[in-house]
Amino acid sequence: MIGLAGIGFASPWLLLGLLLLPLLWILLRAVPPAPKRQVFPAVTLLLGLSDSDSQSDRTPWWLLLLRCIAVAAAIIGFAGPVLNPDKTSSASGPLLVVLDASWAGAQNWQATQEQISMRLDEAAAANRRVALLQLSRPTEIQFLAATAWQQQLPGVMPMPWQPGPQQIRSSLDQLGKIPSDFDTLWVSDGLSYEGQESLTQALVARGAVTVLSSGLPVYGLLPARYVDGVLDLTVLRSQLATGVQTDSVTLLARGRDPNGTQRNLAQITATFAPQAVQAVARLSLPAELRARIDRFEIAGQRSAGAVGLSDDSLRRREVALISSGAADEGLALLSPLHYLRKALAPSADLLEGSLGDLLPANPDVIILADVARLSPDLETNLTDWVQDGGLLVRFAGPRLAASDTARDTEEPLMPVRLRIGGRSIGGAMSWGEPKTLAPFAEGSPFFGLGIPEEVSVASQVVAQPDPQLADRVIAALDDGTPLVTRKPLGQGQVVLFHVTANAEWSSLPLSGLFVQMLERLAVSSATKPPEARSLEGTSWQPISVLDGFGRSTEAATLPGVAGPDLVTAQVGPALQPGLYASEDRRLARSVLRAGDSLSVASWGSGVSLTGYSAVREQPLTGALLGLALALLALDIIATLLITGQLVPPRPVAMIATLGLGLAFALSTPRPLLAQNSSSPPQTETVTETQSPAEHVDRAAELTLAHVLTGDARVDRVALAGLRGLSDTLFFRTSVEPSNPVSLDLERDDLALYPLLYWPVTARQPLPSPAAYDRLNGYLSSGGMILFDTRDADLASTGATSAAARRLQQLALPLDIPPLEPVPGDHVLTRAFYLLQDFPGRHPRGPLWVEAAPADAQQIEGIPFRDLNDGVTPVVIGGNDWASAWAVDRNGRPLLPVGRGYSGERQRELAYRFGVNLVMHVLTGNYKSDQVHVPALLERLGQ
Repeated sequence: MIGLAGIGFASPWLLLGLLLLPLLWILLRAVPPAPKRQVFPAVTLLLGLSDSDSQSDRTPWWLLLLRCIAVAAAIIGFAGPVLNPDKTSSASGPLLVVLDASWAGAQNWQATQEQISMRLDEAAAANRRVALLQLSRPTEIQFLAATAWQQQLPGVMPMPWQPGPQQIRSSLDQLGKIPSDFDTLWVSDGLSYEGQESLTQALVARGAVTVLSSGLPVYGLLPARYVDGVLDLTVLRSQLATGVQTDSVTLLARGRDPNGTQRNLAQITATFAPQAVQAVARLSLPAELRARIDRFEIAGQRSAGAVGLSDDSLRRREVALISSGAADEGLALLSPLHYLRKALAPSADLLEGSLGDLLPANPDVIILADVARLSPDLETNLTDWVQDGGLLVRFAGPRLAASDTARDTEEPLMPVRLRIGGRSIGGAMSWGEPKTLAPFAEGSPFFGLGIPEEVSVASQVVAQPDPQLADRVIAALDDGTPLVTRKPLGQGQVVLFHVTANAEWSSLPLSGLFVQMLERLAVSSATKPPEARSLEGTSWQPISVLDGFGRSTEAATLPGVAGPDLVTAQVGPALQPGLYASEDRRLARSVLRAGDSLSVASWGSGVSLTGYSAVREQPLTGALLGLALALLALDIIATLLITGQLVPPRPVAMIATLGLGLAFALSTPRPLLAQNSSSPPQTETVTETQSPAEHVDRAAELTLAHVLTGDARVDRVALAGLRGLSDTLFFRTSVEPSNPVSLDLERDDLALYPLLYWPVTARQPLPSPAAYDRLNGYLSSGGMILFDTRDADLASTGATSAAARRLQQLALPLDIPPLEPVPGDHVLTRAFYLLQDFPGRHPRGPLWVEAAPADAQQIEGIPFRDLNDGVTPVVIGGNDWASAWAVDRNGRPLLPVGRGYSGERQRELAYRFGVNLVMHVLTGNYKSDQVHVPALLERLGQ
């Protein structure tokens, strides 16, 4: 392809035809226009006369110019002009597109997909076969047509991990199976990782390698640390932002407020020093607010690496310490609470006092040190507290050994029955030696902890033999005698250490094992990441995991992870970043760990680097040929004017012709620019900024709204459809909606509208990040969006429409829960009308709603499952409901639906679906209440 002034030509030899334009000018100038025939009787007097000097009229210059421009436009159009041609598009042969596809590229993933799409278009134009290799999740390499990968591209998503050694080995194995050489386009996320160099060398050996990277800095967030009463938040960046000496980012602490709504609980700014790649912010929060934090994130960054999850390490538990004796300052080391204070003070908020004063404060843990008896009222209140989920830890001592507590019968607040007097193993009055601890059994919460040799026990209280004793022992001495016993009580548990909390009976409180045992019991929160050896023998089950964009999703059926791997292993398919649980403990595994850094990828020789293109190749053939045809049509009109077959005289004809030509030239489409990640696309709006008075009016009445798409026809039909649905609601229900409105996502407030109708078009611009934040807040606060791709006629054939692919891109940044086809017992089938189908202008397209909880069960005799009271935040379909609802100003149907009576029946069912949808938004799942069962059974004929 030969380029000229930024425009390339596929067939440049056709431009030689432009050299004939001067000859064409001369020929047209010499040939006069057809004479005007005018009937004039007196001309008979001139018959027979001859004129020795005759001169024919010539074609006007402006008409010649018009014809030459039309011919020139046609010649240039047939030459195949392309605006902003790619200089490297002349390559041929197979092309392998390699994607890092990690969390580091999630922030600019939309721009990355645009760039890949551009390269696939170029490969399709060059008839090159293409294969795609995703390094973060490699699969078998298959070379297919570029158009096939265009259809699959919207489904390629970044993973919440970088390619690891295992993924690199798998990728190298796949490359070895390709028999012939190929060129490589490596779409890099900008960070280096282990194995990148060896993979680069393998690709260079097979052909030309081009690395495509955005060149933007990558930001990451290290796990938060609780140090000296404040939270330390460390932000990393891969490289300095271009032209910026200092850079600041905003850190958000997100969690649930007392109403259970996810919101920003605190925020702080972290500022990078000049030339620094790390910034630290210190956040001081009250313990109650700190305990509500679920995650920390960098504002404006959509990636798993910019998220730090919160776990027990930041939730300092309130621990109440209660002993039987008064404090004696002179005997601090003999105090039952001294070693407990030392072990728990760094990681827990300690409360001391009497049980009657501390129990109303509802602490997380209550520790009783050598407390033998409680008053009946306190014992009842303490039992209720444990049954509600509290943890009661008791330590033995002289008072408990001498009392008759739990001698004859098992008591609620003791895990086992005890013998009177206890047992003395070592000392001057004993024949035996102090006993050591036996290795912890596999079912014990202490399994895997190392036992120091110096830990020994000289005295203890002894459990009486009981059929349930073996199941309640979680630690024992080497002779099998129970050392720690535990039993569940309601939702809580009771734990008894058969030794004292000080060093009087054993050396256990003097060792680090004492602190680790308390941590395993979830008595305290760890202020530093656990070591791998402290998690030996434990298994951790994922509760929730992060996707590449940093959104939390349910872990579903992911397998458990060994404790040491949770700390030391690299995140990947087998260890996904997220929140893990074991017993009563929770640990978060973020993408980045303490000590990690973000290094920019470096590429060796033989690799060419390129950045993201700002514009896409734009063919101009259609525009130029259209211009040529339009100018030729104007030529016909001008010729008719000149010959007198049209009324206007010649000056008016020239002005009209030039005016029309200028208007057409100005209206020719401009080249489309690829979206720039730094400046989101702006859309024109047909609505004005709403005033506070309008907000009050909208909030006072139900108002249906649709999202502006930029397609005037689609927007008109959507508004007319909501007008028809509003009329139906007014005449058939007690709902009296106001006139529907059109919404601009960039400016309008979404909270005023419980339901948004969003028709999806193939060329609809993507909302800005700020608009997506408002959309996610709207969905999380109870709003509903009905996405309508209007393509059910294509979906029934198994084809994927451009609107459906656009919907995937539009919904990518939205926090949408798992979806399922609407089940037969969903409340949408009975919210107002009993429905089995949900047609629009298309009859039988699928309808998707939020998936029901996995534990939802159907009770015998009830025709639907017992579901919660939530409202599905999104409904997705393609039946073109707005076209079926649409009415004109007089209330008459605007568009035809089906044929005859069946078509009108289909329109009626569409209206009924709309009514059910609005009722579901306004009332939730109230029709799932059992009070409606008799009426529903009667209407169902059961």
